[in-house]
Amino acid sequence: MDVTGLRVALFSGNYNYVRDGANQALNRFVGYLLRQGAQVRVYSPTTNTPAFPPAGDLVSTPSFPVPGRAEYRVPWRMSARVRRDLKRFAPNLVHLSSPDPLGHLALSWARNRGLPTVASVHTRFETYPRYYGLAFLEPVVLSMLRRFYRRCDAIVAPSDSMAQLLREQRMSYDVGIWTRGIDREIFNPERRDLGWRRSLGIADNVPAIGFIGRLVMEKGLDVFSDTIDQLALRGVDHKVLIVGDGPAREWFQHRLPAAIFAGFQQGQDLGRAVASMDMLFNPSVTETFGNVTLEAMACGLPTVAARATGSESLVTEGVTGRLIRPGAINDFADALAAYCMDSDARNAAGAASIARTQRNGWVQVNQALVDTYIRVIHQRAQGAVPRASPVP
Repeated sequence: MDVTGLRVALFSGNYNYVRDGANQALNRFVGYLLRQGAQVRVYSPTTNTPAFPPAGDLVSTPSFPVPGRAEYRVPWRMSARVRRDLKRFAPNLVHLSSPDPLGHLALSWARNRGLPTVASVHTRFETYPRYYGLAFLEPVVLSMLRRFYRRCDAIVAPSDSMAQLLREQRMSYDVGIWTRGIDREIFNPERRDLGWRRSLGIADNVPAIGFIGRLVMEKGLDVFSDTIDQLALRGVDHKVLIVGDGPAREWFQHRLPAAIFAGFQQGQDLGRAVASMDMLFNPSVTETFGNVTLEAMACGLPTVAARATGSESLVTEGVTGRLIRPGAINDFADALAAYCMDSDARNAAGAASIARTQRNGWVQVNQALVDTYIRVIHQRAQGAVPRASPVP
């Protein structure tokens, strides 16, 4: 069997209605599958105001808004219309990109029909409760995730560090890698624009500390703000450049009134914004990969990041940036201050970062997931079924 024989039913909790790194990777992958001759059908909640056009055929699923985060939706059931569409499409593999209620139903649907399933892991859902005062729920969330992923034939993680964590958490016997690529036409050092910086009030000789991403508390906005306070107390000359938008923007602006908020950027504008920074500060521990980190590295920036999944697979400590214990405000401030005050160190780490990103080409990245699909289908044809872990 080759790629032209694939008929993939992809279930996503957010395929295109809110833009994020995970769904952009999924859309890029679906585009790759279609160009290679595969058949793909996508099932996801939809809205009247999608963030971008979907790649492939998108079937809307019943959903409701997430309480307190209405921009996101929970797909909660597999309607009769969706079931009829699935029957007509007749997939030979089901891809699950979110362990939400519809993902569980789709997994049961596939297992009842003897179809192989592959799940891609895009975020560390078990870490989310701690940002909303519910840390005691983390073991419960872990248990729910474990039950979901163990029922799949294989799971794929976007980084080596995340794959290792999934093994340690006993999520699956079969953990592979589906990493992320980089668009070098958009993300490269040539996009740096000093005129654009000046228009925002950033002088040429003032180091700009960047934040890129959706403005939500689980991205570590509190740690970012506390660290910037430390730099100010130390008298370190800098500017903070925030690129992105989200429900926590008002909180973030109130917390960092001197920061420059450039808002949501995409395409060439995003490449210009990233390349016009001098370093990236990414304190989040929720990412499984960290697309923004890879993009910043491709633009020649050093990264100061939390020592967590994703970042550990991209940032080489002391070479392309610094990896700091999560939440260690003073250590984060030390690392940022060193880069702010030493342009030679910034340049050296930036050059090493560009070299590191050379291995992340989209064709190779997406073909690796195609290979996983075909392997899993072949294993099922030989009588293999998902094995439950012997450890609860």
